[in-house]
Amino acid sequence: MGTITTKDGTSIYYKDWGSGPVVAFSHGWPLTADAWESQMLFLASQGYRCIAHDRRGHGRSSQPWGGNDMDTYADDLAQLFEALDLKDVTLIGHSTGGGEVARYIGRHGTSRVAKAVLMGAVPPLMLQTETNPGGLPMEVFDGFRAASIANRAQFYLDVASGPFFGFNRPGAQVSQGTIQSWWTQGMMSGHKNAYDCIKAFSETDFTEDLKKFDVPTLIIHGDDDQIVPIGASALLSSKLVPNAVLKIYPGGSHSLGDTSKDQLNEDLLEFLKS
Repeated sequence: MGTITTKDGTSIYYKDWGSGPVVAFSHGWPLTADAWESQMLFLASQGYRCIAHDRRGHGRSSQPWGGNDMDTYADDLAQLFEALDLKDVTLIGHSTGGGEVARYIGRHGTSRVAKAVLMGAVPPLMLQTETNPGGLPMEVFDGFRAASIANRAQFYLDVASGPFFGFNRPGAQVSQGTIQSWWTQGMMSGHKNAYDCIKAFSETDFTEDLKKFDVPTLIIHGDDDQIVPIGASALLSSKLVPNAVLKIYPGGSHSLGDTSKDQLNEDLLEFLKS
């Protein structure tokens, strides 16, 4: 575990577990690298070097007032890769982190990248527009912002205890520990950083970034994802990324790394070995 300092003076915290081929993880909003611990422990135990950072403004990274946008997130990731001289990396991104992965490839190419995985990821565009009619209305994200300003702690608790893990579905096996972990990670983020990130993950169009993918790519999504509906995300991304493989988890939630942990771990390992 360590930190790097970006060109604008932001401290980026990262975990670095194991040794072997490199797998780098980008987490969702408003979480931290801890969201990937189950996958990191599993893959590091299988002979991989697993690296995950806290996005700027999140977790143990510093909380700059500016730069809370996808271009800067991608540039931060590029600087981490350069500082650690990482090569032949398999990039794995969840939700907002999937957008970060896409924008990284769009801005920095794949000279350091061997493979990519988008899981429950926001690309190509979450927001409903004339050209993206299947997206979510702006009112949804305005609601996120209003709830964040009104009572961020309660808003995060509501998200974690309901749609994020699918705990609001009949028969769901609710885990209070998982809810508390999500809430704790979320509350570690800077209020301004997490607020700005709502715009970043919802309004950034990754269409052109996806077209630049030229490495083997696996797209994984739950068909009961209540945060990033599959129709306007994975089903479209899989058509934009050349030769992408789409794997759908029936009944899968937004947070497959928790609710479908064992299946996801095995699917990632199989993809890494392929």
